[in-house]
Amino acid sequence: MGPGLRRDDGRGWGDALVIVDFYHLTSTPLERVLPAICEKVLAKGERMVVVAEPGLLARLDEQLWTYSKDSFLPHGREGGERQPILLSETADSAGGAANVALADGEWRDEALGFARAFYFFDTGHIDSARGAWRALKGRAEIESRYWKQVEGKWVQGP
Repeated sequence: MGPGLRRDDGRGWGDALVIVDFYHLTSTPLERVLPAICEKVLAKGERMVVVAEPGLLARLDEQLWTYSKDSFLPHGREGGERQPILLSETADSAGGAANVALADGEWRDEALGFARAFYFFDTGHIDSARGAWRALKGRAEIESRYWKQVEGKWVQGP
């Protein structure tokens, strides 16, 4: 399987586009944005791998249990094939998840092995994000989308 192409997972995706959503975190922190994205992924009956460095994974582990008074997001750091949300230091799709969230601002080309990648970055990682955008833009098998916050709402930008 080449970069950006997905294996057929039984849902008929075959070699369909990989969607890469660039989320520029300017006013809402990752700890509030990521749970909302995870909820939407789980509501579709899909799974997510969240990738970050160990310190951030520990904080996200706690956040996913406590972010809402009314619910929690089921997740774990082991047993990828059983976890609705897997917290990992590597972007590995071997567990069958269709979605990956790159939560620490670092782009990883392994994200292109998933159906959809959510790439979260803040101002401190803007150069890395720009480099990833330039590298992916124009590739026929990838749809790159940039999201920014306007008056507290996420809108797709140019």
